[in-house]
Amino acid sequence: MSLRCAALLSLFTLTASSYAAAQEPLRLENLKRCGDLLDNRQQDWCLSVRGLGAGTPQLKLAGQALPAKALQRDGNQLRLHLDSATYQSGPLWLEDGPRASNAAWLSLRHSQVVAAGPSEVAKNMDGLATYVDLVSVLIEENHEGRQEAERLARKYGATVVGSIAPLNVYQLRLPTKDLMQRDALVLRLGSETSVDAVVIEESAAEEAEQARPEKPNKPAPDSDEWAANRFLDAVAYYQRRIPGQHTPIAPQPVRIGVIERGVDFDTADFAGYLGPCSPKRTCVYARDTQAPDSHGTTVAGILAAGWDNGGNSGFLRGLDKASGGFEVIVDRNSDAGITANIAASVNLVEDGVRVLNWSWGIHRVGTKDVNGNDVDSLVRSGIAMSGYEELLEEFFLWLRKEHPDVIVVNSAGNGSAFSGSDDYRLPSSFITEQLLVVGAHQRNQRTGIAVEDPAYAVTRSSSNVDMRVDITAAACAHASTATADEEGAVHCGTSYATPMVAGLLAAMLSINPQLEPEQLRMLLRRSAMAIGDNHDFERSDAQDLTAPILPSERNYQLNDKDVGRSARLDMQKALDLAVQSRTRVR
Repeated sequence: MSLRCAALLSLFTLTASSYAAAQEPLRLENLKRCGDLLDNRQQDWCLSVRGLGAGTPQLKLAGQALPAKALQRDGNQLRLHLDSATYQSGPLWLEDGPRASNAAWLSLRHSQVVAAGPSEVAKNMDGLATYVDLVSVLIEENHEGRQEAERLARKYGATVVGSIAPLNVYQLRLPTKDLMQRDALVLRLGSETSVDAVVIEESAAEEAEQARPEKPNKPAPDSDEWAANRFLDAVAYYQRRIPGQHTPIAPQPVRIGVIERGVDFDTADFAGYLGPCSPKRTCVYARDTQAPDSHGTTVAGILAAGWDNGGNSGFLRGLDKASGGFEVIVDRNSDAGITANIAASVNLVEDGVRVLNWSWGIHRVGTKDVNGNDVDSLVRSGIAMSGYEELLEEFFLWLRKEHPDVIVVNSAGNGSAFSGSDDYRLPSSFITEQLLVVGAHQRNQRTGIAVEDPAYAVTRSSSNVDMRVDITAAACAHASTATADEEGAVHCGTSYATPMVAGLLAAMLSINPQLEPEQLRMLLRRSAMAIGDNHDFERSDAQDLTAPILPSERNYQLNDKDVGRSARLDMQKALDLAVQSRTRVR
């Protein structure tokens, strides 16, 4: 090759590289089923993509290139047609030359529901936004759900538009124009002998089901908050013990589902998760949100954020050198409120998720906090709560029957209320071995206290409380940041305590995948440190932060100093008990 040709080639390569660098990042911002949601074989998927070039990008599903003929483009919108018999659920991402997008999880499972548009909601008597013409019916189990839903639709002039078939739940679009018409049809549907419940959705067209980020009780809590749960001790223990020289453990891969909208892949915390993700490391599959301090970004960051970037530090990411790999799937199905949360959860469980992170919950209108004041955040009407309760009950019955090895980790809530009151709080009030409820604490501002001391952390005033709460974890974490080495704002709440526990459970399952939900709870409680005063099991005001530690959780020692106190997460000791459980679980 002549010197002139070499120079031209070098210039071309440099120019192409500079052009690619100057282009907007390629991001998959939305991925949802469209077209006929009830067609389980031929599925259409609509994608919203930022940063598309002039040409049509290459799509890959679980590493397999999809044929160009399966894709249609209209500006920044793509429509993908798939035969579900040909493919399997997996991460979907785009490649355009040297650029790769974030990967979002595409589930070929059959639970899909429709969200209302801005013109399809109205304010009810409680001042809450509610769907005007979309409801879901829970069909009695002795009926064939799809067939009965179609019969009801014909009878009432409705259309079946979505379903959570494993739960016998079908979504109907009613011929109603206002809430009076809707309520009349809901009463008639509810009187049908084949209908167990009618679920009314109360949320705005695109309202997150989480509270606004809370500020700390007192200034200056930071990553040191996690010291109260021995976060770094747990990471060091896992990295050292799993590949141990004498008795090494072969860690197993674990899949975690996070019910959130997505994360911001332009942050330093998540920039390393673009394109394909190699095995035996932490992988994150999510839609891109362009919101570094969003609820989903912070929740997922506690699990998987890269380290030493100035924002968050993901627990599972810290285990990469020793783990068998963790897949963190962030998905919410659609913006259809609680119904969509359950649809997404069903799909993820069917796709192999062992741990579900539910950093969300709702209170009934009229719920009182521990001081007797009204709870005013994330409230729903009595009629909506009744439907949600039936929907959640059906989900947990299905989980017990079909997937008894799956555990759901739920935030206790931030209403300073009672988490276990089933009339007023969902889903934390459900009593089932497969639901673990997490409260929140903060560091004591006093210095010189040993981490084992119950006074090392203090009750967080906004955290919901009572016997239904299984354990507490640190409430506060730094949000991710758009710029590397920049300290993020501090976010606090039970939403952020929950993924601390969910991530720990995933790590325990990687050590011993045979652990069942009740055994996981038992090991968490046995390993827990104490928090708060000793009230001998019964406080006069019934405001224990968690269920009190029992003698059976302290080697049956009645006089153990922890007995009667609330339980605080000890991540390092829980991992140690998971290792011991490989040979015995008492």
